[in-house]
Amino acid sequence: MQKHNFSAGPCVLPKEVMKKASEAVIEFNGLGLSLIEISHRSKDFVEVMDNARALALELLGLEGKGYQALFLQGGASTEFLMVAYNLLEKKAGYINTGTWADKSIKEAKLFGEVVEVGSSKDENYNYIPKGYVVPNDLDYLHLTSNNTIFGTQIKKFPTVNMPLVCDMSSDIFSRVLDFSQFDLIYAGAQKNMGPAGTTLVVIKEDILGKVSRQIPSMLDYKVHISKDSMFNTPPVFPVYVSMLTLEWLKNLGGISAIEEINNKKAQLLYSEIELNPVFEGYAKKEDRSNMNATFTLTDERLKEEFDKLCKEAGINGLNGHRSVGGYRASMYNALSLESVGVLVDVMSEMERKG
Repeated sequence: MQKHNFSAGPCVLPKEVMKKASEAVIEFNGLGLSLIEISHRSKDFVEVMDNARALALELLGLEGKGYQALFLQGGASTEFLMVAYNLLEKKAGYINTGTWADKSIKEAKLFGEVVEVGSSKDENYNYIPKGYVVPNDLDYLHLTSNNTIFGTQIKKFPTVNMPLVCDMSSDIFSRVLDFSQFDLIYAGAQKNMGPAGTTLVVIKEDILGKVSRQIPSMLDYKVHISKDSMFNTPPVFPVYVSMLTLEWLKNLGGISAIEEINNKKAQLLYSEIELNPVFEGYAKKEDRSNMNATFTLTDERLKEEFDKLCKEAGINGLNGHRSVGGYRASMYNALSLESVGVLVDVMSEMERKG
């Protein structure tokens, strides 16, 4: 039976990427060795790293604009720390839109004053704050573009006169934006790029070197840039799969092409949620995420039947996070419109049975 993978992460990946990646684990580039056996200093893997970094900048439209792309380790959780270590001298601003934003605030407080410029915590993060005033004396402003757990997404980013930092872990490469408005972007690979184990960091070099503290080498962006993202042994398999996924996206037509598909998927599912009395959306309509749709049953007594229908249809990973409950359909780039259609059919069947 075909599986329809709505997992929030690790995520669904393109089948052709999975095929190439599995072949490389057996033998890579005709070397008679596996990708995970060869030296990360070898010509064959250096080419992978260079290509992955170049593709990231190309797809984001940041080539030749003073940015560097890095593939690091430690997940977005380490970036919570690294951002503050490298950029926070006195005071930083954060928009608190969910669990991961809250965790990034906690780490930043170890290095200086943190101001919560806006927050949606008062309604369990079911909306994106608006109308907030950004202080002029911040070292940077940090946002989380998409909130995986609560199903909200920033649709309009603020214009500020300080570096703008954004955690794009769960919607990187999913929609067209002017990425040059951001000075630092980071994203764990396991949502839209590859398996867990590497994190993409895209950074404008001229924002670095402004803090007075000494930074440990492993946490210093300048060190990683100077070593072409190879300061220590990189996670070769996640980087390779990320490269393949970025190639897949480029061949598809880039971010604009995938955005069109993503909009269709989101429209199909949210239309069903709106029209079907059995279900109710969690996030405010104007802030709904195209990547993670959160919804609940209007009658919890229907849960056993709905779960049974989902299982029979091959739907996987639909359970919501414990912070919200209900269901969460993660519609990352590689999830097909067909899979969303299968889910919508099951939801419609629930209405007929009800």
